[in-house]
Amino acid sequence: MPENKPKKPSVAESPIADVFEGRHPSDGEKEWAEKTLAIDPQYYDAHIAGGISKYLVGSMAAPVRWLVRLGGVTGDKQEGIKELKLVANRGHYLAPFADILLAIAYVRDHDKQHARELLAQLHEEFPENPLFPQEMARLDKGR
Repeated sequence: MPENKPKKPSVAESPIADVFEGRHPSDGEKEWAEKTLAIDPQYYDAHIAGGISKYLVGSMAAPVRWLVRLGGVTGDKQEGIKELKLVANRGHYLAPFADILLAIAYVRDHDKQHARELLAQLHEEFPENPLFPQEMARLDKGR
């Protein structure tokens, strides 16, 4: 008799869809990630929404961050970066997306060298995409 294993939620069912639709991931993404990681602890893509949320909340100005925490939403910029790196290095479907987010974070933190390295890797992986060389050129122009 076959074992009835719980089905992994698909990316389309995940809160990452909320990010693309302009909604902020919060409790729903936590629940989805927890369920997914309970089924498969090595499904690293499940960390993407938590990484985004932690980074965004951690990047807010202190008074805004304080107000957001009153609503029960917490975040830490470095923890968010750590989770995004985990997805970039060990994720499957969302690894390139995590690399893009990390490149954006590096530009925001004035670390153009790391941003450019990630964009160069993405350009190697997706040579038909014109955006990666365009962004590298913008970074080079700003040196």
